[in-house]
Amino acid sequence: MASKLTHVYLMPGMAASPTIFEYIKLPEDKYKIHWLEWQIPGSDETLEEYAKRMCNFITEDNIVLLGVSFGGILVQEMSKFLNIKKLFVVSSIKSRHELPKRFKLLKITKAYKILPTQLVGNVDFLAKYAFGETIKKRVDLYKKYLSVNDKVYLDWSIKQVLCWSQDEPNPNAIYINGDNDSVFPHSCVGECIVIKGGTHIMIINKYKWFNENLPKLIES
Repeated sequence: MASKLTHVYLMPGMAASPTIFEYIKLPEDKYKIHWLEWQIPGSDETLEEYAKRMCNFITEDNIVLLGVSFGGILVQEMSKFLNIKKLFVVSSIKSRHELPKRFKLLKITKAYKILPTQLVGNVDFLAKYAFGETIKKRVDLYKKYLSVNDKVYLDWSIKQVLCWSQDEPNPNAIYINGDNDSVFPHSCVGECIVIKGGTHIMIINKYKWFNENLPKLIES
């Protein structure tokens, strides 16, 4: 008799397409991978309400849920409404206390409300917020992986990151961070798996590590 498959749901980072997971491959006799996509939020929708809405795209029970960057914040919220086998938070933060000082300043001054998100058609602008770096010579790469260029979505997303209220790490989450992450440089503090040389886009360029280690972590 065939063993029951474990369903693995993957949530990309801010403004990113789920194609960032195209190189993530798990043994097909044990796991079935599902890509989740960002939906356009209501302008007044809370993160909790959005998380509940995203849970509607999950049709199985006892799942594995993995989120990257802002997607890592979102899956921590989603996990409150789901039966989770394993929760992975990649290139993200464990609580509001790990936000960099520049992000905290944006929150205190409410300067995020005047960020030029009308430039959503500018790939360089999106890359800075989604991947933590400017384009340089990677225009084609970023055009491939950045798909959500809606101003309402970007305004909402930036606010949710800055105003996230989680005070303590989720004790049931496995946090995986790179030691060279320019977006969340403090995320390696405390209980987490640290990938040497990992940047904010390590789900793309360190995919071999994930392919090798995710099955072990899921079953541990």
